[in-house]
Amino acid sequence: MTTDIRPMQVLERGVYRGPHLYSTRPMIRVMLDLGTLEAWPTHLLPTFTDRLLALLPGLESHHCSLQRPGGFVERLRDGTWLGHVTEHVALELQRLTGATVTRGKTRSVRGRPGVYQVLYAYDDEAVGLLAGRLALQLVDSLLPDDLRGVQGLDLIEDAPPAVPAAGAPLELGDLLSPLQRLARRRALGPTTASLVKEARRRGIPVARLDDVKMVLLGTGQYQQRIQASITGRTSHIAVQAASNKVVTKTLLAEAEVPVPRGQLVRSADEAVQVARRLRTPVVTKPFNGHHGEGVSVELSTEDQVREGYRRAAQYAPQVVVEQYYRGNDHRILVVNGQVVAVAERVPAQVTGDGHQTIGQLIEEVNRDPRRGSGHGQVLTRIEVDDALLALLPKQGLTLESVPASGQTVVLRETANLSTGGIAIDRTDVIHPDNAWLAVRAARATGLDIAGIDMISPDISRPVTETGGGVVEVNAAPGFRMHLAPSEGQPRDVARPVMAMLFPRGTPSRVPILAVTGTNGKSTTSRMIAHVFRSLGRTVGLTTTSGVYVNSQLVTAGDATGPRSARLVLRDPSVEVAVLETARGGLLREGLGFDHCDVGVVLNVQADHLGLKGIDTLQDLARVKGVIARSVHRRGTSVLNADDPLTARMARYAGGRPAFFSIQAPLSAPLRRHIEGGGLATVREVQEGQDWIVLYRGGERQPLLPTGDVPATLGGLAEFNVQNALAATAACVAAGVEPGQVAEALRSFSTSFEQSPGRLNVYDGHPFRVVLDYAHNEAGLQALGQLLQRMRPPQGRLLGMVSIPGDRRDEDIYQLGRTAAGIFDELVFREAPDGRGRPTGDVLEKLTEGALAAGFAQDRIHRVLRESDAADTALRLAQPGDLVVLLPTDITGVWRQVQQFNSSGA
Repeated sequence: MTTDIRPMQVLERGVYRGPHLYSTRPMIRVMLDLGTLEAWPTHLLPTFTDRLLALLPGLESHHCSLQRPGGFVERLRDGTWLGHVTEHVALELQRLTGATVTRGKTRSVRGRPGVYQVLYAYDDEAVGLLAGRLALQLVDSLLPDDLRGVQGLDLIEDAPPAVPAAGAPLELGDLLSPLQRLARRRALGPTTASLVKEARRRGIPVARLDDVKMVLLGTGQYQQRIQASITGRTSHIAVQAASNKVVTKTLLAEAEVPVPRGQLVRSADEAVQVARRLRTPVVTKPFNGHHGEGVSVELSTEDQVREGYRRAAQYAPQVVVEQYYRGNDHRILVVNGQVVAVAERVPAQVTGDGHQTIGQLIEEVNRDPRRGSGHGQVLTRIEVDDALLALLPKQGLTLESVPASGQTVVLRETANLSTGGIAIDRTDVIHPDNAWLAVRAARATGLDIAGIDMISPDISRPVTETGGGVVEVNAAPGFRMHLAPSEGQPRDVARPVMAMLFPRGTPSRVPILAVTGTNGKSTTSRMIAHVFRSLGRTVGLTTTSGVYVNSQLVTAGDATGPRSARLVLRDPSVEVAVLETARGGLLREGLGFDHCDVGVVLNVQADHLGLKGIDTLQDLARVKGVIARSVHRRGTSVLNADDPLTARMARYAGGRPAFFSIQAPLSAPLRRHIEGGGLATVREVQEGQDWIVLYRGGERQPLLPTGDVPATLGGLAEFNVQNALAATAACVAAGVEPGQVAEALRSFSTSFEQSPGRLNVYDGHPFRVVLDYAHNEAGLQALGQLLQRMRPPQGRLLGMVSIPGDRRDEDIYQLGRTAAGIFDELVFREAPDGRGRPTGDVLEKLTEGALAAGFAQDRIHRVLRESDAADTALRLAQPGDLVVLLPTDITGVWRQVQQFNSSGA
């Protein structure tokens, strides 16, 4: 490769698990630099398209932006870039593993020629990530030799050992085999998969909890857990009873359910003695076995009984010897006291053709694409094992025998699907008496979902007449024989399970109220949570200071991302979720939920610009707008009518729009909204006071004076008036009575206990201290307006100010200028918010801004560490001063304030 050729390179990757900037669907994002290949669209690469389609003919069905089959091939032949090609290849590789993914998009990165965001949907995250890596390897392998050599693949996913190294010659099988193995390993079994599919059909949230196929359905107090057909409601003691065949038989006999006579034995001699007493052919089986393992049937001779005991004893120390019922083996599925499906199970067998040996016939049967290993396929492969080899001689046969044409050779003594059997649906023919006995058997053991094994010569007639009875009760019964029987009608057995877990009228989701914006998120979120707590509801709350359940701190620290949201939504005590949602987590991973009931967007103001591709206020509005887009169609989007970028979100926001405003007079669009019966909260003058007024359904309802909300400091804190208006609209939209909202707001203050780091006032010193989190220009300006109203008559305003180091130079400089216009004495600090800048750089630029505003150098104090800066500000204070601290470590600095010895100041 010549030195002027730069190969493709992966720069970063992200996994979106909820709605995000590009889509509402989960997607994987790969930032890809095409390098030299930016100049090589597909129509300039000879043979590339034909070779790609030869490897992946399924690409010919991809629609792409042309919205028709074959659309992507047209784009290939007309010329498209390799990032776009990678997107489609990643989707197609997943489809070849059985995934149902179709959505993707590729977007160029502004200001970075040749760099693209490649996004594609996934069903399973691990499979999707590996598919992205393999897609790039496949595309790279089709390039001319001097353009190959994609770099950075490990940023997407580490390669399994079986995958060739990047740049090595590739065959499709080299890539597809490890991907298919991973997909099979991670795939849900038929039972769990059917339940997940039904849950999604009903709109129930689904989250996989581990690699052992445990799944969480629903959120908060409504959640249910499943693992196959074991549910969170399945009694452990019932499972224990069903797994002990002696206990099961005792329970059934006491309930007058016909069961075979028998006894538990501990030796072969004892087994023979019991068989003699029963005077019928007998069955031997482990006392706690499953899947037909170690079971021998129709044993008549002493030698057969001894051999049956030996086989059973390999699986358990105690063996059941019981009466053998003649008849067909039926599995009756009982869910919540109702028979929902019946299947006749036929043991594994082959039918002779007069030419092939039994071994060859087994191989032919196993070529059926419906058969596979384990429980992942509709049917299971027939394995040649000791049990099969022991059964053939009883029929006078061996594997090399050639059965006559039409001769049936039984290969298993039991009819389990797990050993290669087949199922025939008999749901419509079971006699009501037999169904009643099955329900009675399930109730006797206490199982909510039970597989009842009944032997009957004719299931359409009562076993009390034909002979037969219940031979086993199974916990965690498999569904695949009912979902896809070899003969007869498939049964939707997942639906009654979901109906049991989530009965009609029972929600599956707790209400979610999500709050975003540049400033005011934490206070508004806390106000909303306070309202719901005052109603006796258990509230899960995420904020910049931590995750709370009611007033109990679960985990401290910035908790405004998707992980914290999931923590709240998975808490079974939570009745309402109030989720402060910040830009960072949304850009990194998307939202921690699929949709919310109320989405609140407070404002879009300059902060975090220049980070993660968000360079303008319009970019930031798109990020904040993800919350508005994620509102459920029956929900409400609460928007700031006074902020043009926020108000415009009504064009695409989900649900019904609602607005809040402090402006007077009301804007024309807001008046039209109110006149049309829309929900709005506004500040209006009534009886000489500013009031919070609710408009809804064309009616006006004054709620309370703004000054009655303690957090507004008598109405002086205008930004908290805005927050109270937003919180009121959100709570009313969520179904809270307006009077209850007003009553709750009367007790919401800016105390450290209720709202840490948000306008906390401390009057325990000869000077007053205000602690707040203002950390951007808009926040500081709003705080400055309040401070001018709070300015002591004779004292000074002292401020400890900083800004995170990852902000733009101009933002740091401007914050210094703004601070200079507010305070009489400034303490600039830096740590712990340097965020990669050289030590002292933030202090230098803040100082430059303040000096440019005409602030005196001798009134600027530069202190690196936050605790030292807070101490400096407190020591500078004189009686009657107002000290304003804007820390990162809110709790630590508040403790410093409380412990400060003002007498020595």
